This record gives sequence, structure tokens and C-alpha cells, in this order.
Amino acid sequence: MLLSTDIWVAALIRRAELGGAFATVGRKGDARAGAVLVKVVDRREGTARLFSEATRGDGERFWMQPVRSTFEPDLDAYAERAARIDPDIWVVEIEDRDGRHFLTEPVET
Repeated sequence: MLLSTDIWVAALIRRAELGGAFATVGRKGDARAGAVLVKVVDRREGTARLFSEATRGDGERFWMQPVRSTFEPDLDAYAERAARIDPDIWVVEIEDRDGRHFLTEPVET
């Protein structure tokens, strides 16, 4: 059984905070089944990355970068387009000095 999105998001934010990062909900979507985008900002490097959850053919969940840009306005524009298509989407923003994403599932870069 999968966790509801609001609980999953709260756990991600808590992991980030315990790791010394700042994390917040940039956009709140459907509490039970909204998709999630995770934006990671590295202020020291002046870069950002965006992660989106995906599912492989065998059902395994993983995270991928839907936009290869590290320019934060490009990532914000993608998130805005995604929200127009799916109004239930969540956006979690993490600022970390080391650029960590705090995701526990596999991440493809």
C-alpha cells in the first residue's frame, strides 16, 4: 500500500530538515493521490534540479529529471506547465548547501 501524497511530502520535508536543509511545499495538490515534483536548489553553486516520479514497465518507481536545465526559472516554468495540465500536482522545494534531494527511491540522473 502506498502512502497518501500529503504524508509522503511531510516525510520528505522532515528528512530534508533533519539533514540540515530547508524544505517547503511550493504548491499543494491533491492530498491523497497528487503527483509530486521535487525542486532542489543549491544556492552555493547557483544551480537547481527538478525531479519527477515515474514508473518503469515492471512497476518499479523511480525519480527522473524531466528538464535537464539547471537554471531555476526553466524549472519553475516546467512546474507551472505541469500544474496547468494536472491541477493535483505538488511541488516540494528543497534548498541544501550540498544540493541533496533526500529522495529514498532510485534516482536517475
